[in-house]
Amino acid sequence: MNRPYVLLSVAVSVDGYIDDAGPDRLRLSDEADFDRVDQVRAESDAILIGAQTLRRDNPRLLVNNPERRAERIAAAGKPEYPLKVTVTASGDLDADLKFWHHGGDKLVYTTEAGAARLGDRLLGLAEVVVLGVEIDLGALLDDLGRRGIGRLMVEGGTRIHTEFLAADLADELHMAIAPILVGERAAPRFLDPADYPGRHRRRMHLADITRIGDIALLIYLPKATADTTSGS
Repeated sequence: MNRPYVLLSVAVSVDGYIDDAGPDRLRLSDEADFDRVDQVRAESDAILIGAQTLRRDNPRLLVNNPERRAERIAAAGKPEYPLKVTVTASGDLDADLKFWHHGGDKLVYTTEAGAARLGDRLLGLAEVVVLGVEIDLGALLDDLGRRGIGRLMVEGGTRIHTEFLAADLADELHMAIAPILVGERAAPRFLDPADYPGRHRRRMHLADITRIGDIALLIYLPKATADTTSGS
């Protein structure tokens, strides 16, 4: 069974932050870029978000444009909404989050301990899949592949993006760079330190650059790389 194509999507400040340290979500994108993200969601079979981001931002995580939802049904024979997926090692998820009460089917990947903590809290709201003692993203992708998911959009946050890139499981990266500086030590960054494949010797392939208002959209292919070597 083939694993889904994995697309990471993120909006960052010029200094690499995905939010500030305040209680309200920092809107890094403008309306045109949010519309672009909505299109990418509509083209995806599933959208994945980490539990920490789910708790912090409380998103609905939907395809908002009704014409795009109708196109999914009419042209592609797909459900109106992509499958919504979250990942939690701890099982610390509130049943009142908006995520569960909007859109189509929902799926939770967790650990044995996380499943025990969840209990029947999400009964009727989501399917819970136990991956084992720890979260194994490879096993997660295998399971999504068995479910017929061909294209997975990953919307963060920091830990999830870090783990996908560190495990060399990302096929494409969309990075929207907003012309602002955050500069707060407590604010979350796009990535954490990790043992990334090849580290600084491995260069991603820059597939495209697009200007969206005052935002620069960079599209990288993480696996289409070339190792840099010291020459003469």
